[in-house]
Amino acid sequence: MTHITVLPHESIDCLNLKDGDVFIDATLGNGGHSAYALSLGKDIRIVGIDQDEDSIARAQVRLGHTSAVTYVHDNFRNIDTIAKNLGIQSVNAVLFDFGFSSDQIEQSGRGFSFQKDEPLLMTFKKDTNETDITAYTIVNTWEEDEIKKLLWEYADERFAPRIARAIVAERKVKTISTTTELVDVVKRATPAFYHRGKIHPATRTFQAIRIAVNDELGVIRDVLPKALELLTSHGVIATISFHSLEDRIVKHTFRAWAKEELGRIITKRPQTAGDEELQSNPRSRSAKLRIFEKK
Repeated sequence: MTHITVLPHESIDCLNLKDGDVFIDATLGNGGHSAYALSLGKDIRIVGIDQDEDSIARAQVRLGHTSAVTYVHDNFRNIDTIAKNLGIQSVNAVLFDFGFSSDQIEQSGRGFSFQKDEPLLMTFKKDTNETDITAYTIVNTWEEDEIKKLLWEYADERFAPRIARAIVAERKVKTISTTTELVDVVKRATPAFYHRGKIHPATRTFQAIRIAVNDELGVIRDVLPKALELLTSHGVIATISFHSLEDRIVKHTFRAWAKEELGRIITKRPQTAGDEELQSNPRSRSAKLRIFEKK
């Protein structure tokens, strides 16, 4: 499966990029949004950030080694430091795509997919060290109540107590080291009817663990104020969310900013994919685009 960029026109067109503008593509991925920005023919500077080296490599192939694009291997949580290190005092636009690439599922080998037998990592960054939390850490060391709470809060997993109990019981027998082993535990812990649903029974478990491993919600809370601070007057932040928890953080943050008269919300309701995009890319069905313009 090749990754298809979600809402490329809607998310870039709303930024109103002009000659001389600086645009931070904070989640570069395979470079789809930046490619569309470059296709507009404007004399702009793009800073593309990604903590996955493989994603940056794919983006470089797609975008080429143009001087218009600066590639940064880092977590976008550090957007303020990144800008400072590049000598950038302010920017005109920032785009966050909080989804993760299909290529990360298919090619990373880091355990994002419950359909592959891979090590339990689920880290967006390629190289981990012993201080990094991984899926292995959570599954094999966290307390039962912590795992249960994680599955409930991050994935609305109805069988969270059963799954958490089963994980703890299994690791007492042997370490849970691979995605296949974790899937087997989830299947044994859940009733047969749950296996016949529209989604795989391990979907929510994997989602919750991935969110926790990468502190995805904490990163969003951290980075939005930093991005606003970087924006010049009338600069724009655009966010694409795929999960209700992500979207809720963005919605509440934008509302708070508007109440403080820091700017205005462009999207009273989030923009979603049109029929044509939904047909060509079913993954876009859960995407929500929100836009804020600084005062």
